[in-house]
Amino acid sequence: MSDVAERLRRRYPRPRVPRPLLVVAIGLGVAIAVGWLIWAALFHSQPAVAAQVSAYSVVSDTAIEVTLTVDRRNPAQPVTCQVLAQAADFAPVGEQQVAVAAAAAKVVDQKLTLVTLRRAVTATVKGCTVD
Repeated sequence: MSDVAERLRRRYPRPRVPRPLLVVAIGLGVAIAVGWLIWAALFHSQPAVAAQVSAYSVVSDTAIEVTLTVDRRNPAQPVTCQVLAQAADFAPVGEQQVAVAAAAAKVVDQKLTLVTLRRAVTATVKGCTVD
């Protein structure tokens, strides 16, 4: 062996983990990560309940009428949603919890009137939970 080759061998020793074992470990880690990613995407793409404001109408400086559309996986489960009314400066001016009773249909519309502290310009759903 030449002097240069001997010096390189001493400077850069053989790896502690054999290369085939390293390739298998990395491949296994990637397979687990991809499997988890697919599971998380499928699980979270269909929540137990989803709601949105499908229509609203500003009635006066102290009231807004809202139509809430609720979509749930199991229509037999009652749902509670939090509806928020906002002013032009995005400040919350009204908030109400709405109970949506169990029904035969998966998608239901719920109409409500929110009382506001001052003029509201929009309404949003803060969140929904299954009771």
